[in-house]
Amino acid sequence: MAMRLPRAVLFVFFGVLLSAFRLAHSSTDNDFSKVRAVNLGGWLVVEGWIKPSLFDGIPNRDMLDGTQVQLKSVGLQKYVSAGDGGGGNVTVDRDAASSWETFKLWRISMNEFQFRCLNGQFLTASDGDIISATVDSPGDSETFYIERNNTLLHIKLLNGSYLQVTDNHQLTSSYPSRPGWDDDMATFEMTIVANNLHGDYQLANGYGPEQAKTVLTEHRKNFVSGRDFYFISQKGINAVRIPVGWWIAYDPNPPAPFIGGSLNALDRAFYWAQIYGLKCIIDLHAAPGSQNGMEHSASRDGSIDWPLEANIQKTLDVINFLAQRYADNPSLLGIELLNEPSAAAVPLDTLVSYYKIGYQIVRSYSDTTYVIFCQRIGNADPMELYQAYLGATNTVVDLHYYNLFDPYFEKLNATENIQFIYKNRLPQVQSLNRANGPLVFIGMSCRVQSYANLHYLGEWVNEWNVMNASQLQYQLFGNAQLEVYGEASFGWSYWTIKCNSVHWDYEWNIRNKYLIGKMLTCAASHLLLPASNVFKQPFYRHFTYAGVAELLMLLTIQVIVYYVILRLVL
Repeated sequence: MAMRLPRAVLFVFFGVLLSAFRLAHSSTDNDFSKVRAVNLGGWLVVEGWIKPSLFDGIPNRDMLDGTQVQLKSVGLQKYVSAGDGGGGNVTVDRDAASSWETFKLWRISMNEFQFRCLNGQFLTASDGDIISATVDSPGDSETFYIERNNTLLHIKLLNGSYLQVTDNHQLTSSYPSRPGWDDDMATFEMTIVANNLHGDYQLANGYGPEQAKTVLTEHRKNFVSGRDFYFISQKGINAVRIPVGWWIAYDPNPPAPFIGGSLNALDRAFYWAQIYGLKCIIDLHAAPGSQNGMEHSASRDGSIDWPLEANIQKTLDVINFLAQRYADNPSLLGIELLNEPSAAAVPLDTLVSYYKIGYQIVRSYSDTTYVIFCQRIGNADPMELYQAYLGATNTVVDLHYYNLFDPYFEKLNATENIQFIYKNRLPQVQSLNRANGPLVFIGMSCRVQSYANLHYLGEWVNEWNVMNASQLQYQLFGNAQLEVYGEASFGWSYWTIKCNSVHWDYEWNIRNKYLIGKMLTCAASHLLLPASNVFKQPFYRHFTYAGVAELLMLLTIQVIVYYVILRLVL
């Protein structure tokens, strides 16, 4: 122990000097500023987990679009099944339920639904009394009216006929009258297997057009305001990444069920950004047909239909609309062509082709706007976009880094999570910075990459799987991410500005001092020049007296960080 103490003192001393040096020279870029952005998630693209109360007023809100249900006959005690996932007659003969016995709801009204099978066909009564699963595009014959008594259901067609099971395990629409709840052959028990889609489609269809318009108008007016732009501009943030849905291009009357008004809100965001000296990244978060089957891509039932040619062309039209509208706006920094396409459902060659055309569309309106390409999520090579020449100038790859959503992180404690950031992610970021490719953008909930003139940026969050972590542990974790992701050649973006889950909430983290770091020691209002000069302003000009106390706090935390690392290493 006596031999280690001098080494420990020197290690901490030089670590603090190194941190102070980095603060004064803006990471690896010395005198260049980088993007430090906050996402405006859950604002113009709905994500129910960010603000669950948006859905509180929906009747039967446990039966939204995409809800997965299983139906069991009370009389036979067997499950309704679309054999082979669809394509033939429906039977009621399964003792246990699996994928063939699971149906996705398409909600028509609070009491009317369509049932989609595993392979995409819908339950139908189009062939006499026998119910089959043979129709690809649903209509009246595929629409059923639900009478509900808690988990018990009566199901009838729009013509008034009720469904029943027969002794030979068929499902028919031949029940002779309105059943009672003791009429077991016409009564079904519903099990909700999954109800995890709470996006724009579910909200709009759940409320109906008039009530949905009222709810979303109020939400868009109040969830993000000019006060939020002022707040983040005082905390070292110099940009906002704004998720939008494809229907914004059709405002004020987008296709059903989507609700107009998001374009006006985006215009307000650009106005606030100009007032408070921030830049805007427009992020196409939800594409036609859904690029990943999740609620934040406005998927109706988890299907991924974006790769269809018609949907890709419609998406390019949206990019054209956004580029044309905002290219000359002084607050525009970049346009992200697509958020988080699925590796499992979106072929790389399809995505690369779309990215190349999207790049050319943006370039037809602006030579300086950054064009941002998001990596695929899932089982995809993080270097795959480096190997495709996507554009010649001002290109960025968006990587999403989370110590979440992977069983690997479930077993890590606080110290191990922090070590992972330094030992695993720092070398990757540094390697990408050296690569001859795009700039790297890391979302504080993101992933990483880089080209010549192609930068990377990422998305991240100050949350993990560590239970009962202390405030200090969160501070150390957040500071590690700020330090490492600050190395990205383009910068980073934090997910998200506000959230019901407080550790995802940027403003909560800042106000409660769970997230502190060097980004708080400079004033954002002077950080960014016009887009073509965004990385050319010396950092030292932005240092403020107000940041001195926070700088001292950061250096104190750095001492603790290096001491922890030292104890682990020596």
